[in-house]
Amino acid sequence: MPNIDDIRGYLTAAIGRQVFPGCALGWVVDGKKSVITVGNHTYNLDSQRVTESSLFDCASVTKSIPVSTLALWMIERGKMSIDSKLAGFVPEYRGSFRNEVTIKHLLTHTLDFDFRLSEFKDLAPEKLLDAIISVKMKNPPGEKFCYANATSILLGMVLESVGAKSLQILAKETFFDPLEMQDTTFFPAENAIKDCVPTEDDPWRGRVIQGEVHDESAWALRGIMTAGSAGMFSTVGDLLNFVGMLAGGGEPFFSPETVKAMHTNQIPYITGQCTGLGWELNQPYMGAKRTPTTIGKTGFTGSTVIMDIPRKKGLVLLSNCTWPTRKPNRDMINEVRAGLADLIFA
Repeated sequence: MPNIDDIRGYLTAAIGRQVFPGCALGWVVDGKKSVITVGNHTYNLDSQRVTESSLFDCASVTKSIPVSTLALWMIERGKMSIDSKLAGFVPEYRGSFRNEVTIKHLLTHTLDFDFRLSEFKDLAPEKLLDAIISVKMKNPPGEKFCYANATSILLGMVLESVGAKSLQILAKETFFDPLEMQDTTFFPAENAIKDCVPTEDDPWRGRVIQGEVHDESAWALRGIMTAGSAGMFSTVGDLLNFVGMLAGGGEPFFSPETVKAMHTNQIPYITGQCTGLGWELNQPYMGAKRTPTTIGKTGFTGSTVIMDIPRKKGLVLLSNCTWPTRKPNRDMINEVRAGLADLIFA
């Protein structure tokens, strides 16, 4: 089992290097869960302590939990297939290769968008959405891995079309309620804002971001939709319930075949790239102890989920490495992610 003292010392050192002011870490090994919290909401030692009930902006972890896994859940139940066409569910899509984009392309991020969504954050939400559904692509679908927020926003639109409900309701009914993820939400209640860990003193919005989505494009779209790219708020315990479910084999939500697809490379024909179905696969931030079947997802704010399902192990790291301002690169947080994975998966 992982050594709790070693892990606590590692996290305390990370705070000392100002990787983040505080964090919540949880892991599951063979069904046994553990949680550690260290530090504060900010570098002011008088600020609120991070606890197990602290709500973190999970940023792009949202793409996998719940969005991609919700798509896989629907596929298993015959509500759509991996080869279903995007345009069949989102008829307003009029971008490149309209009749060729499939659900698999969305789940594997193999759409080569010719723009960065952050460039459109100052547009009205309707115009921002129009930029997504009329997007131009550099290459045909499936030819190139291209991680993009727009891909997951389109997938979220598919889910809402198939499920005939909003994304947050679909996630709540399918995963959050059954897994007792009671604090997980896209919209923290007003009385829960104090428990939300601030993400950034944001010059673009001109205020401290706390209890509202940090991602600019998801925030810009909030008036007309719930973006599938970012926006989930959760606690370490709630996410550990989800990770524990997958690390334990996925039942009753997923069949062994679907779980295997999550940790099997879906794009072996693209040189130098790999991805599972709905999850990142075998990436450096997953540590030196990772295997070719280790999966995970990170978020810009400092959130992390890493799982080795065949070995029945998983971890959740929630932090605010973007406080008080975002760093020039992800080197420091990725070093911590990998170090924790090595300590837990050794």
